[in-house]
Amino acid sequence: MIHDSRQDEKSRSQIKRDLQALKELGIQLAGLPKGELSAVPLSDKTRAAVLAAHGMARNALARHYRYLSSLLTAEDVPAIRAALAGKLQPHAGDVAKLHDTERWRDALLSGDETQLDAFIERYPACDRARVRLLVRNARKELTLDKPPRSARELFRYVRGLSDRPD
Repeated sequence: MIHDSRQDEKSRSQIKRDLQALKELGIQLAGLPKGELSAVPLSDKTRAAVLAAHGMARNALARHYRYLSSLLTAEDVPAIRAALAGKLQPHAGDVAKLHDTERWRDALLSGDETQLDAFIERYPACDRARVRLLVRNARKELTLDKPPRSARELFRYVRGLSDRPD
């Protein structure tokens, strides 16, 4: 049986996709603040190249990203991606908390008393009178087509309650 050595080689398309992925990784690394970049496992040369991208003009960045992607070929890319995933993970928790706050605000503004009861049950330390006042004012502003000042204040109040430790 004859073994074809070309089976082990990557196609040109695959090589291009791999280089594009490394370029995107380089762009993501260049977008990190200097403090967060220190937690990413990079060689000194690659770290210096990433830091150099911070002060570059836009027309020079494309060329620099290609250079950065060539440096990343010698790095441990899975470890870099894992470090970046760990950096981005806390933000996902913040986004989930923000969505939860938005859901509570929208539920309270729906005017359903059961939603208000559920909110009071979830946050027993809340000021019931203030919540009712904010909901009433926000609904009134909505019907009068005024800016949603009370709805924003309600959102801030709910967010403040959700930020407190249980």
